[in-house]
Amino acid sequence: MQVKWKIEKVSTLVEENLAEIKTGPFGTQLKASDYVDSGTPVINVRNIGFGKIRPEKLEYIDDKTLARLSSHVLQQNDIVFGRKGAIERHVLISEKENNWFQGSDCIRLRLKSNEIVLPEFLSYYFLTDYHKAWMLNQGSHGATMATLNQKIIKNIPFPCPPLPTQRAIASILSAYDDLIENNLRRVRLLEEAAQLIYKEWFVHLRFPGWEEVEVVDGVPEGWEEKTVGSLLRKITGAKKLKKSEYLDSGKIPVIDQGSGFIGGYTNNESFKINYDVPIIIFGDHTRILKFIDFPFARGADGTQLIVSKEKSMPQELFFYCLLNINLSNYHYARHFKFLKEKSVLVPSHSIAQTFKDLVLPMHEQIKTLRYQNQKLQEARDILLPRLMNGTIDVESIKKLRAVSPE
Repeated sequence: MQVKWKIEKVSTLVEENLAEIKTGPFGTQLKASDYVDSGTPVINVRNIGFGKIRPEKLEYIDDKTLARLSSHVLQQNDIVFGRKGAIERHVLISEKENNWFQGSDCIRLRLKSNEIVLPEFLSYYFLTDYHKAWMLNQGSHGATMATLNQKIIKNIPFPCPPLPTQRAIASILSAYDDLIENNLRRVRLLEEAAQLIYKEWFVHLRFPGWEEVEVVDGVPEGWEEKTVGSLLRKITGAKKLKKSEYLDSGKIPVIDQGSGFIGGYTNNESFKINYDVPIIIFGDHTRILKFIDFPFARGADGTQLIVSKEKSMPQELFFYCLLNINLSNYHYARHFKFLKEKSVLVPSHSIAQTFKDLVLPMHEQIKTLRYQNQKLQEARDILLPRLMNGTIDVESIKKLRAVSPE
């Protein structure tokens, strides 16, 4: 039986001094010249995902600017929205982002009390399709770009079950997110381990048996110096799927520049890309690099697809690590044409094969972890609307998942 919960509005929280809404600093207060290379991270609209931070292209301010605009310093459990564009997205500030800074194109909702609603529960409700559709409808008004203001945020309705129920719902859903985040940490560690091996072998030239190999002009015996353009080529003509065509689930994952790696899904076979060799993908603005060895569709943003020209050599993972090293340069990251003329050392076939034998199990484990995350996210997304509208009894879920949702 579906439970009918009271519907509240954010305006009630504001009127009762239980919450406050604050728009980011005006452009005259925070100028482009105020940004520095390192310091306190600034959350702008491009950094706002669905409940989580998108860390690509973070900007920073120094302590002087932070002190001058201290009223815009963020606290844990603040909810941050973007003022323009993707207004259906939000970020719940975690302990990690505590004391980060609210950018000019953002609006902050801060709960000053948990008497009525918990920030974790509210954030999960903001992930429902109903809420996202409501936000887009309120912010569109026939404009070319959806915009958000304090009035719209005040009008946001949300279900308000008893606080113990809110806490239980947030706990159930966060168990999935904790497992997903743990898997992502393991993926990062595996990727870093592979990169460290690459640097040791192919940058510092301490590969297996290096002591017995003669090196002439920086080139070990049996190795060759070649240009990246002679080894790799860019795939052209691959169709791009529009953002509006992304599905929440489907047969074919859509790869884009987002930190989540898979931006969505499609069932349209005409967009499927499947080569005999793995494909290396990097974003032409974000410097995100991915190694793809399964069928996929190309996302709407500017991903570049790179494949090996030398199919006879076991070099795919080697090339992937090579690009990871060289894409630290902005020009290389933006366009493959800047990278083609760069000279690199190509190892002997035996060393390349040994490297692949060592790194491939790491890559296979990464694939397994990503597959687990896909299934965990699907399960969480099925539960989310049913928990929020009261069609699932929270106590029964707690009993079924007393340990974890694995």
